Amino acid sequence: MIIAERKPLAEIIEMVQDCTKILVLACRGCVTVCSAGGEREAEILASLIRLGLKKAGKHAEVFDASLVRQCDKEYIEEIDQFKGQYDAIVSTACGVGVNFIANLRPQDNVFPALNTTFLGGSAEQGVWTEQCAGCGDCVLHFTGGLCPVARCAKSLMNGPCGGSVDGRCEIHPEVDCVWQMIYDRMGRLQRQEELTASAPIRDWSTARHGGPRKQVRGDLTVE
Repeated sequence: MIIAERKPLAEIIEMVQDCTKILVLACRGCVTVCSAGGEREAEILASLIRLGLKKAGKHAEVFDASLVRQCDKEYIEEIDQFKGQYDAIVSTACGVGVNFIANLRPQDNVFPALNTTFLGGSAEQGVWTEQCAGCGDCVLHFTGGLCPVARCAKSLMNGPCGGSVDGRCEIHPEVDCVWQMIYDRMGRLQRQEELTASAPIRDWSTARHGGPRKQVRGDLTVE
């Protein structure tokens, strides 16, 4: 899922300091799961914005609402019910949600309440770790299901660097070296010999470096 965290309140207050009617819009998707931008967080943020502006000597009407997802056009259209009630939308979705609303509401001020951090999973209560770089040319079948692109500090594709010590990352010693983890896992699966094969050159054209990406499923599109 997409992991995010709330921006500093002072930064958000600065964004909306000239606004008098503000809609804080929650997303019930990924940011709810990581407790960054769900309904509860949007309600709290609306109160904090209201108090922050009041402290700055400004008055604003601030209310909150939520959408099932902010990355689907069909759900964003629900904002129409609030038409005329706001002059700014503060989105507590990830950056994708902010972009979608901005695309579909070209006349509205749309501000991000969160910093989108990475694609990850819950390691334990209150802790999320990056697991995938979304690079578009998955190699997990070669590496036992563990991603060296996202989980190696150097994104190495040909094994551990010379700096790893006792199975720990050279850059972040508190983190396990993912290549050591890959080697050990492949051993448990009796597949270590696969690591000696020459891997094909990766197709980096599918990664973020080429600009915004798009995926089309012809079987799902509507003429």
